[in-house]
Amino acid sequence: MIDINIIHETAGRLMAKAAIEIPDDYHAGLKKAASQEDGDLASFVLEAMLQNYEAAKEDRRAMCADTGVPRWYVKLGNEAHILGGAVALEDVLRRATAEATQNVPLRPNRVHPLWRTDHNNNCGINAPEIEYAFEPNSDWIDITTVHKGGLFGTDYRMLFPGDGIDGIKRFFIDSLVAFGKRGLACQPAIIGVGLGGSKDTTMLLGKRAACLRVVGDKNPDPKVAALEDELVKIGNSIGMGAMGFVGNSMVVDCHVEVGYCHTGGMPMSVHAFCLSSRRATARIHADGRVQERTDPKWFTPYMRRETVEWQMPPAPSKQSA
Repeated sequence: MIDINIIHETAGRLMAKAAIEIPDDYHAGLKKAASQEDGDLASFVLEAMLQNYEAAKEDRRAMCADTGVPRWYVKLGNEAHILGGAVALEDVLRRATAEATQNVPLRPNRVHPLWRTDHNNNCGINAPEIEYAFEPNSDWIDITTVHKGGLFGTDYRMLFPGDGIDGIKRFFIDSLVAFGKRGLACQPAIIGVGLGGSKDTTMLLGKRAACLRVVGDKNPDPKVAALEDELVKIGNSIGMGAMGFVGNSMVVDCHVEVGYCHTGGMPMSVHAFCLSSRRATARIHADGRVQERTDPKWFTPYMRRETVEWQMPPAPSKQSA
């Protein structure tokens, strides 16, 4: 039985870690981008951000004044049991969010869409978001917090099978140009692409691809991995760098996730994380051990399973027909 108090304490630490400490994989990716950037203003921005990250870690203060909209991703082992159940789990994640808003502090960004009611704690109706996944043969739970920018850096388009790979590239370029020209994202960033599923699924896939995979991670499908590499090159060849200035560092990495979709369409979403790339994860074991990390390891083979566990029966012979 996993103690709910351990989950509460761990969630509080993760909220602070995500807001303050840039993950090592993204830090390395940003340093690589800075070393290759040839635009004067873009280079200046990248160097300033790298210095800001060090100052934030040293001072134990949030690395960006806009701490986005905190959200949670929970992966439950099939044999995991939580003291108080799922309701208690959601309660402590909301409480940890509210406490971190005061203690880190985080900017209280969450308001009612119509009345603009603000409880000053980043909690409200359907906030923070808590998404779930499951893993067989496990008695642990993974909790991941992501502090995602909540205004822009996201787009969607319904493509069709005839659009093919060229259509995917065209929409990808359109999105990044709009992000850069109109100030709709804080780049360079990890870009997530969702392909397939229904409209809501492709949006989820793209956001998870951006927020829950680390720099350098490749999709296990070699053709999808090749597309990821090509989109990185395309994204860094449009003439934009950090914060939309002239340069070549628009994309730190690109991750693509797919889902089976209706035969007549190919929905696609594009999501930019941000140049703070705020995420932190911990695994809480049944015996109370806690292991913190920055790689969410969300997309397991089980998450990407393709079909049911059975073989197609053989077609009947002509004689028996």
